Amino acid sequence: MQKLVIASNNPGKLREFQFLLQPLGIEVLTQAQLGITEAEEPHHTFIENALAKARHVSRLSGLPALADDSGICVEALGGAPGVQSARYAGDNPKSDQRNNEKLLQDLQGVTDRRAHYYCVLVLLHHADDPQPLIAEGEWRGEIAHEERGDGGFGYDPLFWLPELGKMSAELPRDEKHAISHRGKALKVLLEKLKIM
Repeated sequence: MQKLVIASNNPGKLREFQFLLQPLGIEVLTQAQLGITEAEEPHHTFIENALAKARHVSRLSGLPALADDSGICVEALGGAPGVQSARYAGDNPKSDQRNNEKLLQDLQGVTDRRAHYYCVLVLLHHADDPQPLIAEGEWRGEIAHEERGDGGFGYDPLFWLPELGKMSAELPRDEKHAISHRGKALKVLLEKLKIM
């Protein structure tokens, strides 16, 4: 595989994927570079949405595609925001800041702040690939009571890592990628690619 299209327009995800895939010598393209619009994400599960995104981009580009669907799942909220993480506070426009504010508001007075980031990656060699490569990763932590740190994106300023005594947004990029949900899922995916 010499070229791969990332099925996302999220600048934070694109930076992470380009950084993590750089050592493989694969030319990483974005769907925006190819003029491909975002796929619909109507499903209730991460895996279904990731498959839909990968098929959409692979079909329109004629190239292998890598899609991720990920989000933060909060125990006390029954797994919400979950697949709605990017749109938790609405779509007009999508905003990390508004999503973080809504999450803090929804957790007011809640003592159980356990949460985890979840990521599923789907790699298709072509749009009708009957055996997509699927990899998952999970990253456990807690939701803090206020934001801290200026790294990362999404809910990172609220994602507290008790074992490190830091927010995800306070981690250096290399350290975050080594332990994050997306980093873990990509390691699994790369292992699967090696045995093909």
